[in-house]
Amino acid sequence: MKKTTLFRAALVCLAAVLCLALFAGCSGSDDDKLIRVGGTVTPHCEILEQVRPILEEQGYTVEIVQFDDYVLPNNSTEDGELLANFFQHQLYLDDFNEANGTHLVSVADIHYEPFGIYPGKTASLEELQDGATIAIPNDGTNEARALFLLEAQGLITMNEGVDTTATVLDIAENPHNYNIVELNAAQLPRSLEDVDLAVINGNYALQGGLNAIDDALAIEDAQSDQIVTYYKNVLVVKEGNEDDPRVKALAEALQSDTVRQFIEETYNGAVIPLF
Repeated sequence: MKKTTLFRAALVCLAAVLCLALFAGCSGSDDDKLIRVGGTVTPHCEILEQVRPILEEQGYTVEIVQFDDYVLPNNSTEDGELLANFFQHQLYLDDFNEANGTHLVSVADIHYEPFGIYPGKTASLEELQDGATIAIPNDGTNEARALFLLEAQGLITMNEGVDTTATVLDIAENPHNYNIVELNAAQLPRSLEDVDLAVINGNYALQGGLNAIDDALAIEDAQSDQIVTYYKNVLVVKEGNEDDPRVKALAEALQSDTVRQFIEETYNGAVIPLF
């Protein structure tokens, strides 16, 4: 009796082990087909939605995670919670890696979004009064980007030799005593009713119902190779994942004719494809 009981118990254990092994194998197979990618809502997640059917036809499951800031998507990619992210330009990525010790790399150039100066309480640059308040993004490279755009319009002068990490402390001349306030980039569109002007990132401008081509008082020079090189929006993965078939499939889908057509027809020049 005891031998029979032990034999049955052994069979049960063996069956359990086989089931677990089978489940693990299925789970691994599912993971090989799961593409979990994060991005900010507009335009990145909207663009990612266009690649979903392309990838699903190839047998992939696409999970798009929306973020409303510029830190969490990178941390989640570094930690492995995301396979990839799509929200940032190259210069921000480089600066983030240096500041945070992360190991993130770009694998595809997707688009460029012109930075713009938008009217708030003041309708034009010509009407701007001494002491006017101008809001700019407070995050790393985008603050410098905004300041250089203000300088290009003759509103301020930056210290000679400053680079893409410049802040308001690097303003050499502010002859009209403009009050330049640093805000979280996501808050800039909502700040327009309280400030005279705001320099707004392309994605947050679109999210706020603004288009750089139609609504901005001034925009960056989209013909400048340096500007586009710095501020091209890229698909990002953790270093070591560049050759993952899922990453290659995602990059190829993002650079497809379908995505190009969607960008050109949807954003009317506020988002410019780079492929």
